[in-house]
Amino acid sequence: MVDIDQSRIEVTEPDRDARMWAMIAHLAGFLGYFLPVIGSLIGPLIIWQLKKDLHPYVDEQGKEALNFQITVLIAALVCLLLMLVAIGFVLIGVVVVGAVVLMIIAAIKANEGVPYRYPFCLRLIK
Repeated sequence: MVDIDQSRIEVTEPDRDARMWAMIAHLAGFLGYFLPVIGSLIGPLIIWQLKKDLHPYVDEQGKEALNFQITVLIAALVCLLLMLVAIGFVLIGVVVVGAVVLMIIAAIKANEGVPYRYPFCLRLIK
């Protein structure tokens, strides 16, 4: 039988620097409004690649932000196709508003040190 001393288990919360980079990874998706299509992917990808080895929290949140941006890009492409039958014009607005709201929520949670998981997100990068 193994005796584990519960008082010695340390839970490390992300430090201030890790929380800041995780928040920036989520907000980097806004780059897509300045560089359409690739901008929303490049921002989170660069931050994740540069900072993933420094703290596990940034690694986790960077992957989450990148997966979300991939999901939003796929949804936007589907909306573009659906514009042929007019419903895509309404749906693209829903996708944009939803993405903005969720990115802001994720950035706030990341800055608080709370791991955030986007709803309805394809998790292609593990």
